[in-house]
Amino acid sequence: MNRIQRIRRAVVTLAGLACAWLGLAAAAPAAFAMKAPLPGGAATGSGSLAPAPPPPPVTHTVIVGGMPGWQIALIAAGAALLAAALAVLMDRATRRKPAAAAA
Repeated sequence: MNRIQRIRRAVVTLAGLACAWLGLAAAAPAAFAMKAPLPGGAATGSGSLAPAPPPPPVTHTVIVGGMPGWQIALIAAGAALLAAALAVLMDRATRRKPAAAAA
């Protein structure tokens, strides 16, 4: 294997790992988020408990249309088959043919 190809593969691998770590670092603050407690705790200055927060509003999810799960699975399977076929075609196109023996 050529020295430049080894260096290129190492650089591509390190770049992929760096992007993965960057994605994890960007998602970590959201994963560890929590509500901060009220200043002063549950008791107010007069010694009574703080009023309870109002209940969250009731929301009803309305699903109109959309795509069923089997269609999503079918699209994903088709994309995987297309990617595999393209990978095989690219592999066959880039293979070098052996040089003809000098007569």
